[in-house]
Amino acid sequence: MEEENTTTVTEFIILGFPEFPKLQIPLFLLFLLIYLIVLMGNLTIITVTCLDPRLHTPMYFFLCNLSFLDISSTSVTVPKLLDIFLRKGQRISIKGCLVQMYFFLALATVECFLLTAMAYDRYVAICHPLHYAVIINERVSELMATGSWTFGFLVPVIYTVLMSHFSYCRSNEINHYFCDLSALVKLSCSRTYTVEGMSYVAGVFVAFPCFMTMLISYVYIISAILKIRSSEGRRKAFSTCSSHLTVVILYYGTLLCLYMRPKSMQSMDQNKHFALLYNVLIPILNPVIYSLKNREVKAALRKIFIRK
Repeated sequence: MEEENTTTVTEFIILGFPEFPKLQIPLFLLFLLIYLIVLMGNLTIITVTCLDPRLHTPMYFFLCNLSFLDISSTSVTVPKLLDIFLRKGQRISIKGCLVQMYFFLALATVECFLLTAMAYDRYVAICHPLHYAVIINERVSELMATGSWTFGFLVPVIYTVLMSHFSYCRSNEINHYFCDLSALVKLSCSRTYTVEGMSYVAGVFVAFPCFMTMLISYVYIISAILKIRSSEGRRKAFSTCSSHLTVVILYYGTLLCLYMRPKSMQSMDQNKHFALLYNVLIPILNPVIYSLKNREVKAALRKIFIRK
């Protein structure tokens, strides 16, 4: 690896949102509120699912995993951002930065696998309802969830190992609100083609197969729904997968805006704002989408409130 003849960086400074110098306290209060809503909303989903025996099914088991994932992903980035707003805690060691980057990438990869598993679950439920209990039993759903978490945490290891051997000497300022991979690559004075190549490999062998699996699943799902004769039957069938489909559209929509735009149209400021949509907006919307569109979740919530 070639290095520039400059001072080597030993720590980074995460800038956060310096374009709003007079709004640091209001932004702190806003993101604190958002973080609390994410925690409360997703913890409510987990609690309701655990307390109501009627929700002890593979579909809600996956939903619990997704809620825990949302809590984890926001906890990786938002507390540090709150520290930046409140105490100007912008400094972070290289090791701390790499750890934050690793967990962000790992949880994003887990979500990709988990949404794919949920799409397959809905495919079997709608296209093969008579065999659903046999195909997606408790053991299979646990294996699918375990596999999602395991492979999700394995994929970013190579990125972290490669980045840990890079030298950073161009600047120590990260124009982002967390240690994003693309931001670190731009600050490195080492050859980064290995990491860039791994990004394409991960896209080809992880993101693209997951996307195609979900796409094919929903092609079959929509085809099966359209074959149902009664409008009431079509409505009920579609309601079982509409929440997941909404989350998938939001997930891939924000990722496409973040990573698939032409380089000429990309800037770190834009990447920062699109990352907020993925990292903050989706974890807020997931509990709303699944609770408002799902009769069983709403019934379980009413049951709990009535008891109290």
